[in-house]
Amino acid sequence: MIVCHCSALSDRTIREVIRRGAHSPREVALACHAGRQCGGCMPVVRELIAIETSGCAGEPCERPVVAAS
Repeated sequence: MIVCHCSALSDRTIREVIRRGAHSPREVALACHAGRQCGGCMPVVRELIAIETSGCAGEPCERPVVAAS
């Protein structure tokens, strides 16, 4: 899926950049330009960083259940 529409970057491309060592939104932006223009993709970039660096990439991870208020 396309994550960064400004730079036409897919989640696969961003995941690969993270796997190669970009572990912050700034590092991802410097490596592949995701988020350098409008920044609308940054929430997804942050989520991909969390997934890829959590040790459960490629597997279903349990997410905390947030109780409705």
